[in-house]
Amino acid sequence: MPNGRACPCLIRRYKSTAQKKEESRCAFVEETQKILSRLPKVDLFLSRPSVSALAETYSAGLAKEAVQSVLAEVRQAILAGMRADIPTDGELEKMVSEYLKERETFHLRRLINATGTVLHTNLGRSILSKAVSRHVAAVATSYSNLEYNLEAGGRGSRYSHLTRMLCRLTGAEDVLVVNNNAAAVMLVLNTLVPGKEVVISRGELVEIGGFFRIPQVIEHSGGIIREVGTTNKTHLADYKSAVTENTGALMKVHTSNYHIVGFTHSVGTDELAALAHAEGLPLINDLGSGLLIDMTRFGLPYEPTVKEALQNGCDIVTFSGDKLLGGPQAGIIVGKKEYIQAMKKNQLLRALRVDKMVIAALEATFRSYLDEEWAVREVPVLQMLALTKEDCYRKCEQFIAALEEERLPVTAEIVEVTDMVGGGSYPEYTMPSYAVALTVNGVAAAEIERRLRLMEIPVIARVQHDKVCFAVRTIQENEGLIICRNLERICADLA
Repeated sequence: MPNGRACPCLIRRYKSTAQKKEESRCAFVEETQKILSRLPKVDLFLSRPSVSALAETYSAGLAKEAVQSVLAEVRQAILAGMRADIPTDGELEKMVSEYLKERETFHLRRLINATGTVLHTNLGRSILSKAVSRHVAAVATSYSNLEYNLEAGGRGSRYSHLTRMLCRLTGAEDVLVVNNNAAAVMLVLNTLVPGKEVVISRGELVEIGGFFRIPQVIEHSGGIIREVGTTNKTHLADYKSAVTENTGALMKVHTSNYHIVGFTHSVGTDELAALAHAEGLPLINDLGSGLLIDMTRFGLPYEPTVKEALQNGCDIVTFSGDKLLGGPQAGIIVGKKEYIQAMKKNQLLRALRVDKMVIAALEATFRSYLDEEWAVREVPVLQMLALTKEDCYRKCEQFIAALEEERLPVTAEIVEVTDMVGGGSYPEYTMPSYAVALTVNGVAAAEIERRLRLMEIPVIARVQHDKVCFAVRTIQENEGLIICRNLERICADLA
């Protein structure tokens, strides 16, 4: 172009395009403002009867927050061009209701365990009986004599509520309870062997779970690890040769979460106790998943009970409350009074102590064990472990009958499965059982399993051979009906 001048027609065309874009933008802004002007005011929308009812259910403050958030979300969508109009009043009310429901749903909540693993760590391990739950609720919703001696009319000890009963059940001289078994082991070692060596078999240096390991627990307690023997074999002579003037205790850790098989040897607690006492040392026994009754009556392999460990000469025994005992999470310490009294004076105890609800749950759980037959009927963990294969088959039949009564568009059959004890106890041991395998025509089992997990009361099931399997051993009374209702909603959504 001569002299670098732009063609006048191009200038006019450019201006015309720019004008059109500006006019279009202005028209969009004007239309958007018209749409936004139709959004209801917060206070007016809150005054609608159905929204007022939500305010009564969830509180006025939360209802107002929900309305503001929903309206802001709609406004943003319109400004971004993602919506061409505002929702109807009914749609807005539904959005507000869903907002409140989502915000008010507890993150930690009950679910149905249909996996067949009785002590499922991810699902909260043991569950409490209704009797235990009632006692906990009564204590939690009122004042209590947690640290008040009713007879003396003055200050008492929170640990006294469990002492007499647990001493009766185990034969111990004294009792102490902390928040979990790792804490129990740490408190014991920190009290009895600070700066001293703890003699322990190399084959018992177990990982508790979640990368928490016995060696680290010992080190952090102030003890010094003195490993003896080999992974698969440790003899009494190994312990004896390791004892020096710097030895603080002998320690035995029950390998309740794994097994070494084949060419193996370990020293019994009676032999180890005799050696410890001859050397003037305490024997500490970490049982892990502690038992108060012999589980061989249910066809399970032999595991030592707490009472047996003390009778065999152990000075201190520690175990968990929420495993085979069937109580709340706790670390329970039983044994010689002189040692436990020293632990009660340890400043670390303050950081590890349990609250009134744990004590209430433990006391009610221990009470069930005063009569062994009563415990089998009352403690849910024992109830589930006591179920025979035939019992599970009958439960499957009842479940299928409930499904048929609901006339759900599903196909169900009874299949053989293997259940597990779980919870760091009875490693690799399985219990023959039955489950209900279910299919929904045209829908993948993984999708049904996913939807069950996301229900208001989630159901955790297994998928095997493209079927959803409900292991009935861990399904509690009346939970089958809840599963049926959940399946009914899922089938309706998929129709």
